[in-house]
Order: sequence, then structure tokens, then C-alpha cells
Amino acid sequence: MTQTADAIRPSPSAATTPLLNVRNIEVVYDDVILVLRGLSLEVPKGAIVALLGANGAGKSTTLKAISGLLKTEDGEVTRGEILFDGERINGIEPDKIVRRGIFQVMEGRRIVADMTSLENLKLGAFTRSDRNVDADLDMVFNYFPRLKERTGLAGYLSGGEQQMLAIGRALMARPKMILMDEPSMGLSPLLVKEVFAIIKKINRDLGVTILLVEQNARAALSVASHGYIMEQGKVVLDGTADELRDNEDVKEFYLGGAGDQRKSFKNLKSFKRRKRWL
Repeated sequence: MTQTADAIRPSPSAATTPLLNVRNIEVVYDDVILVLRGLSLEVPKGAIVALLGANGAGKSTTLKAISGLLKTEDGEVTRGEILFDGERINGIEPDKIVRRGIFQVMEGRRIVADMTSLENLKLGAFTRSDRNVDADLDMVFNYFPRLKERTGLAGYLSGGEQQMLAIGRALMARPKMILMDEPSMGLSPLLVKEVFAIIKKINRDLGVTILLVEQNARAALSVASHGYIMEQGKVVLDGTADELRDNEDVKEFYLGGAGDQRKSFKNLKSFKRRKRWL
């Protein structure tokens, strides 16, 4: 298994061209703060790929670089390139990226609280050239029947229902790929299980490719086929979901299942972890 950022293993689906190919990108905020430091990853068409790591590792920045949202926070890709479906997309406007087939479900859901659930869903179809969305609404309600029952303002939905609404809104754009940022945040264990089951079902039924950013590594690896682990703006480890689940360092630092020879995570400094991996 590859264990350095500079020598990442071949594509998780080496036989085919990946739908998303992030090549050695660097991201800088406010012209001075280097956040991503030569990050590379690939996402095959039709796959669920997990991007794991602690707070501050650069996971959300990676998604914003892909979706073109860095400009809203004075950030930019200063090196490398991002290819989607064989075409370079870094540097183009976010709405054009959505039209090409990428939709990001933001951390914290970002639903419009003073609009109804139905209005939020229709908002997801805004960039579509067609306006016949009734069939897609039925599809969303099939995955999330509770949303059909919630006819009031979206701000009154529970946290789990708001997350379902955010995912449903993404589906209304008919995306080729969904970027999901911390879908389990703030949810009960039971709702986390339900949301991840739906994510897996959407991927299986619709063939939508998913890049999943998560701190809940156990939940993410339960649905993903491949995963990358980030620390301090770089990929430090990648492999199949099974390989990562079986890796002793991943067990110790992300799955809470250290072997007999391992120390507690709270007694270790992060630089010791990076020294071990790098």
C-alpha cells in the first residue's frame, strides 16, 4: 500500500480514465496561507470514494477547489490541475462547474431556511436547461418520503431532515458527481446509519459518483470502495476500503480499534503519526 503523498498508488480504477482527476494541486488563501500542498487523488466513474482526516487537514478546501468555491473565501488553486470528464475545470466559474455535472452538498447543509422544502428542491434544478422537474421530485420523495410530508419552511426541519433535503436538492441538478462534506455532522447514530444507507442506494440506483468527506471514518468506509487519508494538506495514505479498515494506523487513529501493541491516540502527537506514515 502506498504511504506517501509523492508516490500515490495508481488510480483505484487503473483500467479506466477516472471521472475526476486532481493532479498535484496547491491552494493558497489570502495570497499567503498554503493549505493544500501538492494533493493528488482520483475518483472513478460510478464509485464512492472517501476523503478522511482530522479537522484542519484540508478536506473541505479540496472540495471547494473542485467545485470552484474557493473564490468566496479568497482562496485559489496556484499549482496543478483538476480534470473532470477529461476537461480542466479549475479556474472556471462555479455555476459552469455545476452545469458540467458536479454538485456540492456543503458542510452544515446550507438549506434556505425561509423557503419551503419544495422550493429548496426546485432551487437545485436552477441550472438545468429543462424545467420539467416533476419526475425528479418524485424520485427525491421516493428516497426521502419524509420530505414530501414536510410542507412548511425548511428551517423547521430536524437536522436529519435538513441533510436529506440538501442531498435531495443535489439530485435535482441531475449531477454526474456529488461532493458531500460531512453528511454525518450533528446527526444521531441512528440517523447517520440511515443517511449513509441512502447515499449507498443513490450511488447504486442512479450511478452517481460520490466523493465523500467525513470524520466518521467507520461510516464512510462502510459505503466507499476506496479512500484517501489527509493530514496537513497532503494525502498520507490511500487504499481500498478493506485495506484501510485493516491498516493498524487507521484503526488506531480513525477507527478507535488499536491493536495490542498500539498506544492511545490521546497520548501521541500528530507529528509522530506523520513521521510513521511519511
